[in-house]
Order: sequence, then C-alpha cells, then structure tokens
Amino acid sequence: MELIEYPDAELMFLRLADQIVAELTETLNRDGRASLCVPGGTTPGPIFDTLSGVSLDWAKVAVFLNDERWVDETSPRSNTRLLRERLLRDQAAAARLIPLYADAPRPEDRLDDLAQGLAPHLPISVLVLGMGADMHTASLFPGADRLAEAMAPDAPLLMALRAEAAGEPRITLTAPALKGAIRTHILIRGAEKRAALERALTLDPIEAPVRLVLDDATVHWTE
Repeated sequence: MELIEYPDAELMFLRLADQIVAELTETLNRDGRASLCVPGGTTPGPIFDTLSGVSLDWAKVAVFLNDERWVDETSPRSNTRLLRERLLRDQAAAARLIPLYADAPRPEDRLDDLAQGLAPHLPISVLVLGMGADMHTASLFPGADRLAEAMAPDAPLLMALRAEAAGEPRITLTAPALKGAIRTHILIRGAEKRAALERALTLDPIEAPVRLVLDDATVHWTE
C-alpha cells in the first residue's frame, strides 16, 4: 500500500484527477480502450467535475460504478444519477456508461444481464474506491448477508448484498473484479477514516472489507 497525504482537499482532488487521466491515456494508447470504475457519494464529485472537461478519447472509455443502490435514477440516492450530473457531461459525455441498475423489483432479477454487460470491460483499467468509517468499500459492508460469498476468489462479478448500514439492497462488484484492477486508488478524508484505514491493516477482510484491496492500492488522504 502507498499512502499519499495532501495538505488540503482541493489539491488532492486535482492531483488524483491528473493521475486518472494519465493512467487512462496510457491504457488507451496501449490497448485502444480503457475502463474507469468509480465510487458514488459526494466525495468524488470534484474529481468528476475536473475529469468531465478533460480532452480524452472518451468514446473508448467504459465508465461504471463500484456499486449501486437498487433505486431508479430519479431517486436522489442514485449513484448513476450523480455520475450523469457530475462526470458524464461536457467532454466525458462521449464515454460509455455500463449500468449497474435495471428496472426490476429486486437486483437478483437482473444480475446476470448486468454482469454480461460488465464482463467485456474487465479487468478494470483504473479503479477508484471510497471507504467508510466501518471499513466497507463498494457495497462490501461488514455484516452484510452474503459478504463471505462476495469476498471469495470464485465469486461472480456482481452480487446483490443487504446490510443494515446499507439501507436499500445494493448491487456491488465483488472480490475478483476489484482485485483484478490494474490500478487501484482509494480516496478518504478525515481523521476518523485515517484511523479506520490503519485499523483495517490489522484485520481480516471479513471484518474490514477494504483490506481486500489495500496491498495493491494507492491511498489518497487529507483532513
């Protein structure tokens, strides 16, 4: 694990955006296509704002979320809605969005279809993750109903998980998809999450799911 500390959030967001662009550009030049997997929530919003205006061959970039709440895009809790509003506009409007939600009562009803859409874009070229104070990442929450299955080396690419801390049912990328990423960045802010990160290094991944990806990750932190 590499830990980079920043004096303020603005610099962290700008530097990480620059690094993502450099890594996507390198992948596009080498392979002719790339994939970018990002977290939801408000924290990465400034990074999305910067990326959206970057001149890149976005038409050859597949963009998808680490995880999604099983809610329609009209919901303010939809991470897909956030992506459309903050990232997939301006220059980045040309990128291809790979959905993690479909119109169905339960995520289990559409898991196979969504996984088939995701599979051609793996391994992930650039993976950006967040982490909760409970040490969850994506929707791999401690205590989730099928966490052990999702953390297994032979897990399907996508699974539906439910946890008290998660609220709605979630669909999430699992261990094989996350660990298979070529480059992994974890974005965290504040003393509480810094302490949680250090605690995670001493725990088993079932207790601290973010531990799953820490060994090969660059962690970006500021107060």
